[in-house]
Amino acid sequence: MGEYVLEMNNITKEFPGVKALDNVSLKVRPGSVHALMGENGAGKSTLMKCLFGIYAEDSGEIILDGKPQKINSSKQALDLGISMIHQELHPIRFRPVMENIWLGRFPKRGPAVDHKVMYEKTKELFKEVDLDVNPKTLAGNLSASTLQLVEIAKAVSYNSKIIIMDEPTSSLTENETAHLFKIIKKLQSEGRAIIYISHKMEEILKISDEVTIMRDGQCVGTWPANELTTDLIISRMVGRDMTNRFPPKEYTPGTDVVFKVDDICSPLPRSFQHVSFEVHRGEIFGIGGLVGAQRTETVEAIFGLRQIASGTIYKDGKEIKIKSPRDAMKHGFALLTEERRATGIFPTLSVLDNTVIATENEGKLVHHSIINDFARKKAATDSNASMRTKTPSMAEQMQNLSGGNQQKVLIARWLLTDPDILFLDEPTRGIDVGAKYEIYTIMQQLIKEGKSVIMISSEMPELLGMSDRVMVMCEGRVTGIVDANECDSVKVMELATKFM
Repeated sequence: MGEYVLEMNNITKEFPGVKALDNVSLKVRPGSVHALMGENGAGKSTLMKCLFGIYAEDSGEIILDGKPQKINSSKQALDLGISMIHQELHPIRFRPVMENIWLGRFPKRGPAVDHKVMYEKTKELFKEVDLDVNPKTLAGNLSASTLQLVEIAKAVSYNSKIIIMDEPTSSLTENETAHLFKIIKKLQSEGRAIIYISHKMEEILKISDEVTIMRDGQCVGTWPANELTTDLIISRMVGRDMTNRFPPKEYTPGTDVVFKVDDICSPLPRSFQHVSFEVHRGEIFGIGGLVGAQRTETVEAIFGLRQIASGTIYKDGKEIKIKSPRDAMKHGFALLTEERRATGIFPTLSVLDNTVIATENEGKLVHHSIINDFARKKAATDSNASMRTKTPSMAEQMQNLSGGNQQKVLIARWLLTDPDILFLDEPTRGIDVGAKYEIYTIMQQLIKEGKSVIMISSEMPELLGMSDRVMVMCEGRVTGIVDANECDSVKVMELATKFM
C-alpha cells in the first residue's frame, strides 16, 4: 500500500446555477482520521457523494490504493471498500434493526433468508461495537441517537478500508460520543481510514490526524490537526476572523410573563411529568438535558403533537387549550422540529413551497380562494433573503440544498407566520459556525421585537451563550431553572444527571 489509501484529484461538479466543487483535491492516509470541514454549502457532502458513487464528478480522478477508479454507484463503492454514514438517517422504520443492517445482503439458506444467522451476526456486530440493542427491535422504536450508533455499526459491518462519517455525533450525548471515539480508535488500529465531517471544533481537534478545510466549493488547504486551533479553523472556514461565537446581548428581557406551563404531565409514565415553567416577554428560555430527558416530548406536547394528561397552559395570563398544531399556531406559537428531514422539510417540493406552506391559507397569499402566485413568491424570496439562504432559485427542490440552508428555509417558514413564541428544537444541529451566527442574530432580532424564544439545545456553549435562563430536565422531570449568566456547564451537567 502506498502513502495514501485515497487520492481525489481536481474534482469538479456542477449543478444548474451552482458550481458545487471547483478542482478539489483530498489525500487520505491509511489508519488516519481525516477531518473535512467547511461551512454549509462549502461542498463537503458533495465531494463525499462523488466518492460514494451517488454523484458522478464532471472532471477529476479518484485513486484507491494507487489505482484509478470510476465509481458509478454506491454498490460499487461498497465493493471497493468505501462505506458512508450519512448526515440524514433513512432507516426502514417498520422493519427490525437487523434487517436494516443487512439489507441487500441478507444471509440465505437456499432461496430463503436465514433470520437465525442474521440475528447471530447482528449480535456479534453489536458486541464488537459495544452496543446494547436487541437485533429484533423495530428501527422506528429507537431514538435518533441509538439509530446513529446502529448506522455506525452497519458501516463497520462492511469491513471497509475507508469509512465516511458525515456529522456522526449530531444526535449523540457526550457519553455516546466518547463511545464512538473508542470505536474509531479501534478502526484506526485495524488500518482503516476515517473521513470525518463535523462542525464541532472540539471533536475535530481531539480525534483528527489531519484536517482539510473547504470554502465555497474549493479546497482552502490541509493541515496536521495538532497545528490548528478553533480560531484558526473558523477563520479559514469563513474567510474572516470570528472573535465572538455569539452576538452581543443588546436587550433586557421584560418582567411580564407571556407564557406559562403549570404542572403538565404526559399520559405515558416514562415521559415528562409535573413540568412547570414560565417565559417572559423578550426572553430566550433555554431547555437543557441529556438524551432521554423528554425535552422534545414536552415541547411537542405543548404544541399539540402529543397528549397532555393533566396540567394547564397559559398565554398572556389566560388559560388556553391546545389539541393540535393548528390550535398552537392560532395562539401565536411556531415549532422548528428536531429532525428536519423526518418532520420538517418536503424534500421533493420547491424552496418556495416549503417556505410558504404554513401560511398558505392567510389572506396575503390567498384572495377569494385563489392563490396569489406573486405574493407567494415575494413572501418566500424576502423571507429567505433575510435568512441569507443559499439556493439557485425559489424553484429549486428542497432536497438539493445543504442541511444548513434547509434549516434556514424552515426558520423562514415560521417567521412568515409572525409568531409570538418560537420553539426551536436543536436549531443549529449540523450547521456551520457562520450559519449558526446568522441564526443567533435572527433569534436576537425576534427578542428585540418583543417576541419570546424557547430553545432546546444539547450544545452547552450555545445553551449558556444564547439563553437568558435555562431549565434543565432529567428523565422527564425539571431538576432546576438557572440564570445563564450565573451558571456554568458543570452546574447544568449536575442538574442534567440529577435523577429525582
